[in-house]
Amino acid sequence: MTKRFLQQTTAVAALCLLALPAMAHPGHGDNAGFLAGLAHPLTGINHLLAMLGVGIWGGQQRRGLAQPATFLGMMLFGALAGMAGLTLPGLETGIAATVALVGLAIALALAMPNWLGMLLVGAFALAHGNAHGQELPAASAAFGFMLASAMLLLAGRCIGQVMAERLLRLAGVALAAAGVVLMGVA
Repeated sequence: MTKRFLQQTTAVAALCLLALPAMAHPGHGDNAGFLAGLAHPLTGINHLLAMLGVGIWGGQQRRGLAQPATFLGMMLFGALAGMAGLTLPGLETGIAATVALVGLAIALALAMPNWLGMLLVGAFALAHGNAHGQELPAASAAFGFMLASAMLLLAGRCIGQVMAERLLRLAGVALAAAGVVLMGVA
C-alpha cells in the first residue's frame, strides 16, 4: 500500500465518523412544506449517501437513465404508501442496509442485467420513499424531496462517470462501511 492510498483511506474513514451524530430523520415539526421536503434528503445522512450511491453506481455502469427513473418512481410510490399510514417493517435498518449494499456494488463495480439493477434500486427507493412519506406527509413536501432526490441521483451519476475507477471503488468501500455503522445505530 502506498502512503497516498493510506492517507485517502484515513480521510474517507474520518468523514464516515463525522456522519455518526447525524440523525436520519430530523424533526420537521409543523413546517412540513416544500422546503422541509427539499432539505430532508440532504440532511439525513443515510438518504444522502444512498441516493448519491445509487447515482454513482448507475454512472459507473454507464447505462441509461432507467435506474434513476425507477428509483424516483418507486420512491414516490413508497412515499404515497407512507403518507397513507403504511409502514415497512425494519424500515430504519433497511434504509441503512441500502447504503451498505450500494457501497458494496460500487466497490465491486458490480455489473448486472439492467432489469435486475432496476429491481434492486426500486426496492431501495421503496424504503426511502416510505420513510419520507411518513415523516413529511404533505404533497408540497413530496415535491421537495423528489426534487432533492433527483438532484442527488444526478450528482452521483456525474461522479460515477467522471471519477477514476480506483477512487470510485474506495468511495464504495467508504459507503459500505458507513452503511454498516448506520445499521448499528438504527
